[in-house]
Amino acid sequence: MNLASRMMLGAAYLEGGRCRFRVWAPGARIDLRLITPRDRLVRMEPSGNGYHEADVDGVEPGTLYRYQLDGSKERPDPASRLQPEGVHGPSQVLEPHFPWSDSSWHGLPLTDHIIYELHTGTYTPEGTFEAIIPHIDGLKDLGITAIELMPIAQFPGGRNWGYDGVFPFAAQNTYGGPQGLKRLVDSCHRKGIAVVLDVVYNHLGPEGNYFRDFGPYFTDRYRTPWGEAINYDGPWSDEVRRFFIENALYWTMECHIDALRLDALHEITDQSASGFIPELARRVHGAGEDLNRHIHLFAESNQNKAALVRPRELGGCALDGYWNDDYHHAVHTILTGEKMGYYADYGDIDDLAKALQQGFVYSGQYSAVRNCRYGESSRDVPARRFAVFSQNHDQIGNRMMGERLSQLVSLEGLKLAAGIVFLSPFVPLLFMGEEYGERAPFLYFISHSDPELVDAVRRGRKEEFSSFLWTGEPPDPFDESTFLRSKLDHSLPLQGHHRLLRDFYKELIRLRKETPALARLSKDDLDVSVSQQGEKWLWFRRWKDGSEALAAFNFAEEPVHAVVRVSAGHWHKALDSADESWGGTGSKTPSQLEQGVIRLMLNPWTFVLYLHREE
Repeated sequence: MNLASRMMLGAAYLEGGRCRFRVWAPGARIDLRLITPRDRLVRMEPSGNGYHEADVDGVEPGTLYRYQLDGSKERPDPASRLQPEGVHGPSQVLEPHFPWSDSSWHGLPLTDHIIYELHTGTYTPEGTFEAIIPHIDGLKDLGITAIELMPIAQFPGGRNWGYDGVFPFAAQNTYGGPQGLKRLVDSCHRKGIAVVLDVVYNHLGPEGNYFRDFGPYFTDRYRTPWGEAINYDGPWSDEVRRFFIENALYWTMECHIDALRLDALHEITDQSASGFIPELARRVHGAGEDLNRHIHLFAESNQNKAALVRPRELGGCALDGYWNDDYHHAVHTILTGEKMGYYADYGDIDDLAKALQQGFVYSGQYSAVRNCRYGESSRDVPARRFAVFSQNHDQIGNRMMGERLSQLVSLEGLKLAAGIVFLSPFVPLLFMGEEYGERAPFLYFISHSDPELVDAVRRGRKEEFSSFLWTGEPPDPFDESTFLRSKLDHSLPLQGHHRLLRDFYKELIRLRKETPALARLSKDDLDVSVSQQGEKWLWFRRWKDGSEALAAFNFAEEPVHAVVRVSAGHWHKALDSADESWGGTGSKTPSQLEQGVIRLMLNPWTFVLYLHREE
């Protein structure tokens, strides 16, 4: 039996013109309307626990269908694999076979991930999965080992960040649908690159959301910032959980996705004794073991909740990684000086030092922004469990004008940001275009068809910016020009300082991979020191067996003398962002260091990396 036929929900083609349909709709009478090649109505039989199913002859891949509820309204399949006419159109039966060439692919260990986050619609002029494929070689040359796709579940129209998806199983039709996605994944695996997918299990978008017509997918006991909360702990919640777990298994098993980023877990409220997230982790990791593949789950949560990545035996959820916003905030505020909105809690060099040493900055102390204590200690969480970044889609796109760091700091600041991320002991992530200083903004965009909904989004965006005191009007998210302005300019990496910056990232990544002290992701083999005089510099030393690395950073607008302790042996300078060859003003640091206490002269906004050379 093929993999698709074993999936719990949706339309599974069984060969020979036969297809199995299964849908969950407790309390309803369900008929299947086959629209093509000829219109006919098929009664579906109840099969227990609110499920209805039918095995139907004369159905081939490409057949369009809807479900008819109680003899009246017709709706697309909640578990549709493809919506060729958009969120309001019929669902389509898929051909389950795909000529995969990745049978020898077993995924990547977490420690080997260097993640490149991208938005399918704006990464290329075409805005499709297959248009990404010609760029894979360039990403591999840069040193990237995994690409992360922002959400691709079917959303209204053709322009959206993806967080308004309403068909969790259906890869966006305007991106190329499931076949285009599979071709991209297969191409990545042939090049040794993993694929991470951002999935949204905390809410569903407003337009085209027909789930409530089928059953109690939502609860009114909780709310999210985006509307109704998903029912993970009330009556019928077992089947709701099953739907989203089946979704995770669909992406990882049938589409060969290597990891899932679980969006905004802080907006999932679940009071059940055995939580949805631990259950999801058990099922997905079990599938990985069965397939002999590394399959990872990354948490995104603004609660600094270390339990998400702690093992089950310690009461944790056993997720594999955590997007660490604290690390970003510590880096961003010290680079830009911004103290508005949620940035008001950050900005000291000690914050960055703590992020390097522990992971979270806020680990239970009082937050002035939140007006309460916030977070829990991550001291015991291994370094490999944290993904860190100086930019991502949220931190750029949720600025009113979508400015990237390249619009906020100088070239020296961009190199400094790269250094503090890629020399850290954590899993590094960069956002598309960051590696060469892309000039285009990354703005928020939608293409809803409901004018009232469009106006509500416009108002909501303005309200979001109130705490940042930005002036002016945000770009209209519905205007197509907002979307087009956000597309990358792939000619830039061939020009001037953009090319230089890309080469700088490439060299950083090479050093990270080839230096054992930097490749080992460990907070135990790490020593961090900061200025005791209130200056904005720090240095850290990392080691593994006979390999050692020492990096010193100056985040100030004036030169400093960073006092570092150097262990025995010869140290040679591997990289200095102040070097003229990297567009700097000229380095003042020595090419070699000897044992002892050394005063390093660091130019403004620069860093230097030394590596230990054994006798």
